[in-house]
Amino acid sequence: MLRKASFVAGLSLLATLIPSVAKAQDFGFMPRDWEFTLSGSGSNDKKFEAGSFGISGSIGYFFTKELELSLRQSVDYADNGDSSAWSGSTRVALDYHFHIGRFVPFIGANIGYVYGEHVADTWEAAPEAGVKFFVNATTFIYGTVEYEFFFRNGGEAGRGFDNGQFVYSIGIGFRWPS
Repeated sequence: MLRKASFVAGLSLLATLIPSVAKAQDFGFMPRDWEFTLSGSGSNDKKFEAGSFGISGSIGYFFTKELELSLRQSVDYADNGDSSAWSGSTRVALDYHFHIGRFVPFIGANIGYVYGEHVADTWEAAPEAGVKFFVNATTFIYGTVEYEFFFRNGGEAGRGFDNGQFVYSIGIGFRWPS
């Protein structure tokens, strides 16, 4: 009798876990999925006389459930009280994703162009890494870190790497199948 009760309890537990495991597979990306992301930033001094803000967005396409190609656009505006300036960057990125349930870490690289007022128009490249956390099957929050370096031509890339900068971002993203 105890064996039958244990067997029934085990089957009941298994029956409750199967939908959870199946549901976990709904998170993440599939081949031919699209992705759209948005992030923002801002700062100001304590008197609100100077400040800056920026917005970034991207559109990405998944060739496989791991490999994504995306186009990113960033626009920033700064005002120091005496003058103001805007700048932007347009980049192409290639990222490889690792699916771990709701968590989807990724690594990759991007390359693009930086331009604007009071900014030397130049090329940029960056290795990058991050993680996406799915709050449901189509919406996620994400964080990334990249090491940007700047160069005017391929011969300057090595020197540019030595003088790079870390860039951090956090935002929201949406996935939809094609």
